[in-house]
Amino acid sequence: MPLEGEIGARVAALNLAYRHHGATAVVERALKDPAVGNVALVSSFGAESVVLLHMVSVIAPGTPVLFVDTRMLFAETLAYQHELAERLRLTDLRTIRAAESALAMDDPDATLHRFSTDACCNLRKVVPLEGALAGFAAWITGRKRYQGATRATLEFFEAETPTRMKINPLAHWGREDVEDYMIENRLPRHPLVARGFPSIGCAPCTSAVRPGEDPRAGRWRGDAKAECGIHFIGGKVVRDPVAEEKVA
Repeated sequence: MPLEGEIGARVAALNLAYRHHGATAVVERALKDPAVGNVALVSSFGAESVVLLHMVSVIAPGTPVLFVDTRMLFAETLAYQHELAERLRLTDLRTIRAAESALAMDDPDATLHRFSTDACCNLRKVVPLEGALAGFAAWITGRKRYQGATRATLEFFEAETPTRMKINPLAHWGREDVEDYMIENRLPRHPLVARGFPSIGCAPCTSAVRPGEDPRAGRWRGDAKAECGIHFIGGKVVRDPVAEEKVA
């Protein structure tokens, strides 16, 4: 449900004002629009991340880029992150990780993902990112409508909390738009894409996708989970593992 009040009104006004804009124009204007406020780009350095990273590097290279390193990423993702940071000359790249004390308490042997993917994502992604976003009025995401039912009605702007919004410049793009942008700008691909990974998360919870499957079918395969949790209102995961445990 959309948030009401001042943030809801601002988001509605922004979506109305930007409704005829393309992705690049949304990024360019949003980074300078006082109605949006100070903005960070959150990037997984995944299969399609290079598009927004390139746009931001051209338009405003000093924009903070937040990269959540869960310590469970593919080695290829970490190598790709280093390659893009250097190639695109990202001047304010911030690597975000869970606190060592939190990992020692809640996942000392790095097996939490086997028992509760929600709890693992919350520990390694949601909580660290929430802390890193403190002080920002908005953050840019790479979500697109074509990526699945949970994203089918995305708008350019969303109210996330009473004080923060999300910006989805690529909301209306299709796969062909992403492909065309990469080709036109000669951007390097994530090495796992060629091996059947159109959506890339942590290594233990990401598998290759078979022909004809949804692009995100390889994420948490065999689990009803469809999102890591960072894209839910207030930074809350879809299912509360603590609450589920109590019900059980």
